[in-house]
Amino acid sequence: MTGTLYGVGLGPGDPDLVTVKAARLIGAADVIAYHSARHGRSIARGVAEPYLREGQIEEQLVYPLTTETTDHPGGYAGAMAEFYEHAAARLAAHLDAGRDVVVLAEGDPLFYGSYMHMHKRLSDRYPTEVVPGITSVSAAAAVLGRPLVEGEEVLTVLPGTLPGEALAEHLARTDSAAVLKLGRTFGKVRDAFEQAGKLDRALYVERATWSTGRSLPLSEVDPLSVPYFSLALLPSPVNDGVSSARPAVEAAPVPGEVVVVGTGPAGRPWLTPEVQEALSLADDLVGYKTYLDRVPVNPRQQRHASDNQVEAERAAFALDLAKRGRRVVVVSSGDPGVFAMAAAVLEVATDPQWQDVPVRVLPGLTAAQAVASRVGAPLGHDFCVISLSDRLKPWQVITTRLTAVAQADLVIAIYNPASKTRTWQLTEARDLLLTHRSPDTPVVIGRDVGGPEESIRVVRLADLDPTTVDMRCLLLIGSSQTRHLRKSDGTHVVFTPRHYPAVTG
Repeated sequence: MTGTLYGVGLGPGDPDLVTVKAARLIGAADVIAYHSARHGRSIARGVAEPYLREGQIEEQLVYPLTTETTDHPGGYAGAMAEFYEHAAARLAAHLDAGRDVVVLAEGDPLFYGSYMHMHKRLSDRYPTEVVPGITSVSAAAAVLGRPLVEGEEVLTVLPGTLPGEALAEHLARTDSAAVLKLGRTFGKVRDAFEQAGKLDRALYVERATWSTGRSLPLSEVDPLSVPYFSLALLPSPVNDGVSSARPAVEAAPVPGEVVVVGTGPAGRPWLTPEVQEALSLADDLVGYKTYLDRVPVNPRQQRHASDNQVEAERAAFALDLAKRGRRVVVVSSGDPGVFAMAAAVLEVATDPQWQDVPVRVLPGLTAAQAVASRVGAPLGHDFCVISLSDRLKPWQVITTRLTAVAQADLVIAIYNPASKTRTWQLTEARDLLLTHRSPDTPVVIGRDVGGPEESIRVVRLADLDPTTVDMRCLLLIGSSQTRHLRKSDGTHVVFTPRHYPAVTG
């Protein structure tokens, strides 16, 4: 027997608005499937989370792209069709095995929803049931407290992606309307309402039923502040003189805070969902210009770039913004707690003037982990991390630590190996290590890992040429047990075994 496919509507976003039947099916399903963008966060899963149970199989269907720009031979439509075919095949494998599959859908599954692409590909082959959900249109009317239609009035639902002239024509003919898919289309939609002579009646609802939702007259909305999860509503004209166009619900003020985040070695592809969420909620982004450039520009946000050697000043600036009620994200590369901004912010925050400013630190993928992954597992056993920069600590401290870890036979991840002004330190460090390590010790040199200029080299410690290393490099120096293999295709495999030989004597 095959499993049953369920398309389950979750409503507009408030978990309390999930229907009883939807909650029951979610809890009973063998497999829970949901769509997400590449950042990994799924709004649908977040809404359904209270109804999930342990042991369920989760199938995350990650869209290959979120804009219409692609190098796929079939263009945007071809890329999406291929994605939906692969996603349907994944779900079909579960259904063939007799597992019931619930596909989560925001709002209603068959109302501008992604579920319909699975429905079209699978419903003729497997038992299928669609469970309706409250649409964003109904939720918006409820938030505003305004009837959509009365008596013989006509309601028209429109996607904001229509051409402006078509939108204006539909709006001019109808009594009531809901225009979805705003975001980047907002300016065109607002112009269409004005052209139809109905801008004065139009209302705006953002994230209906969410705790962060808001509503106000469409004419007063800042186009740069409009997210995708919003809509324009033209309610029933019968009630024009009854209710005000002022918002029924306003978002509660959010207290200021500083969140120090790590964007990984190369930005967006390696961002954690937690960091991505913090970046999306921020009012201000603060950081070294090179790292800020890795974060997509959001016109709603203020960006404050600075030089790489003013960490304390940058931290104080961020804390001052937060003290005035701003949500501030301090952007670091890699992990903010590894030779980055977390320590600087927390150190400055000890000043009594910042004692009431919350500071959170969100981790990121480190450069050491990224470089190690490109060759295998050189960090598979005990290792340490050392910065060769003597800008904030004496060189004698660095050499003392290098000697200690070399004698301890630890794999060493070396950050900040060289710069334009620090040209001799790596040579001295190499010579020091050669007094304790074999000349054949493998050294992995990773540069711009994850970026457009990525390169990976593996050399013997004796052959390490400091003139080929710069500030964008990270070095992994093996222990006595680290092994280096060159495969037939020319690639390198470097790993440090988990077992260490017994020490005798």
